[in-house]
Amino acid sequence: MTPPQAPVPPPVPPPVPPPAPAPAPAPAPAPAPAPAAAAAAAAAAALVIVDGANVVGSVPDGWWRDRAGAAIRLRDRLATLLEPGISDISGPVEIALVVEGKAREIPQTTNGVRIERAPASGDDKIADLVRAAAPTRRTVVITADRGLRTRVLALGGEVRGPSTIPRS
Repeated sequence: MTPPQAPVPPPVPPPVPPPAPAPAPAPAPAPAPAPAAAAAAAAAAALVIVDGANVVGSVPDGWWRDRAGAAIRLRDRLATLLEPGISDISGPVEIALVVEGKAREIPQTTNGVRIERAPASGDDKIADLVRAAAPTRRTVVITADRGLRTRVLALGGEVRGPSTIPRS
């Protein structure tokens, strides 16, 4: 008689490979611009700070008889430059007109030019504005004042002369 044979174990199936990773989800659509994004876009526009007393005083047209009136005429002329820009400063731009003395009385309008009233020195007010803006955006001061020019450049701003602003 033949001796009994040991049962043959069933064949071992080959190892199952791990499942393939799921495909990465499609990137989410970009969110709509938030108000903060709109503010950031506005900050990208150059800030032009105009030394009102210096620019008005650069043209001997009788401004000394009516300082506030001369500042109002400058403010209104600057409003026409918001979109196109000024000289080599492409628009749109933000314009801040720094006024001092009697010119501090001029009203703020809705024409887009921001009036910055200097409580004392217009140069100090301008330096404060440059100090706040220059680290994050292009900042250009319109003045012929040599001392102010030096301060603005040291703070990271740029300077242009009064002739940068068209006369009419």
